[in-house]
Amino acid sequence: MPQLHVLCISDATKLSLFGGACLLVVAVTARTYFLKSKNSLPLPPSPPTRRLRGHFLPFHKSFLVIAGWIDKYGPLITIRSGAEKIIIIGRYKAAMDIMEKQGGLVADRPRFVAAGEMLSGGLSIGFISTGDRFRRMRRALHTHLQPKAAVAYEPLQMSHAKNTVLDILDDPYNFQNHATTYAAATIMKITYGKTTPTCATDPEIREVRLVFERLRTVLFPGAYLVESIPWLKYLPWYGRELKSEFETSKQLCTSQLNRVKQQIERNVDAGPSFIKYMLENSNIYGLTETEIAFLGGAFFGAGTDTTAAAICTVLMAAACFPEEQAKVHAELDVVIGRDRAPTIADLHFLPRLDAFISEALRWRPLGANGFAHRTTQDVIWENYCIPAGTTVLGNHWAISRDPEVYPEPHAFEPQRWINDQGCLRGDLKFFVYGFGRRICPGQHVANRSIFINSLLILWAFQLTLDPTKPLDDMAFMTGAMPSDKPCAIEFKTRAPETEIRLMMQNNTEVA
Repeated sequence: MPQLHVLCISDATKLSLFGGACLLVVAVTARTYFLKSKNSLPLPPSPPTRRLRGHFLPFHKSFLVIAGWIDKYGPLITIRSGAEKIIIIGRYKAAMDIMEKQGGLVADRPRFVAAGEMLSGGLSIGFISTGDRFRRMRRALHTHLQPKAAVAYEPLQMSHAKNTVLDILDDPYNFQNHATTYAAATIMKITYGKTTPTCATDPEIREVRLVFERLRTVLFPGAYLVESIPWLKYLPWYGRELKSEFETSKQLCTSQLNRVKQQIERNVDAGPSFIKYMLENSNIYGLTETEIAFLGGAFFGAGTDTTAAAICTVLMAAACFPEEQAKVHAELDVVIGRDRAPTIADLHFLPRLDAFISEALRWRPLGANGFAHRTTQDVIWENYCIPAGTTVLGNHWAISRDPEVYPEPHAFEPQRWINDQGCLRGDLKFFVYGFGRRICPGQHVANRSIFINSLLILWAFQLTLDPTKPLDDMAFMTGAMPSDKPCAIEFKTRAPETEIRLMMQNNTEVA
């Protein structure tokens, strides 16, 4: 039996194999640690550390530590995680110059062995390196997420947002659940054409959210030794839980695709959806059914919690800053009044609401630490060089605190987004959805979801914090919905409740 052969390996052979493995690790480590460019320009400065394992970053709110280093050492810093050197960008100009203007050089991803290869099977677009598969997947997503396509979802989004207002009227304490229900139901319809009344009872939605929650824990630096020793993934006994969870994810994504496929075969009209379009036009994009299934899973999973967290961030900001909320209410009363419900036609006439949302997402940015990129060529910025093969992160929290671009950055000032003519400024932005060629392809759909929900909820309610309950105003910054309730908001109707209900129930946007 094979087991007997393993048991018969001599101690000398074991020692030899172990020694060879150690030499391999040392070689890889040395190559990474002494990573150099072809010129003599230095890396950005590095905060001092005596730890052999590199710079210490706490599990919670590590962005605050990084922001302190940026303030002290400059707009770019170098930190060390084990043998790897990582460049962190913490100022607006550097982010524009490197991540946007030289975006093609930093469009790649570093290797994520645990999350990208073992847990996702190399099929998650978020972790795929630039190349043919990435281009095919990105092109396919663009068909349903580009600005012109995103406009077509506005009636659906308005319809579900009205349901959110009704949910808040019935149960204001659980507004976080209502935001998640909105996001899940909307994206489930767009992705799979499936109508889901509530995410709380739908087992498929719960399973997808669990998969993405697990993904976030696997991504935490140091969670798996395989990131430092990649060949461990080939050992049958290593990472069994990751391999098992990949099979679960594959089955879940495939079952959703097969449901749509059966509807097509039976000529059942479930309406348009991304997966239906991809199955009917698979020859155009050159994707296998497995790739389409995982692309649909990423479409749904990535957009649910982040959209819900963004909506909750805006509502929390309204409750935290009542004077700024009052200015939004004044604009809504002038443009819409209280005798009719907001419509899609109102979206383009509310610059102060737009500015409030922009400031809320700058004040408490989602994904504060950013997502890792990788340089494919040397990147020169001022007197520094970031060598090819280096991991680069744009730290959203530190960038959002750049005093040269956002004066008094810790203050909540929506007016900073408004020009002298009272219109939204076109020369100011924040990198809510990432950078360059890796920017979130769902940004246009997500923006409309955030705006439409903010519009309807702020039109219907005045929001105040419950002073008897604790407040954690940074709880939504992971991009995931927290399991607890970091803030308690009281919702006071701005018109008679019966009238609001009638206007929200008059849901003519979607047939």
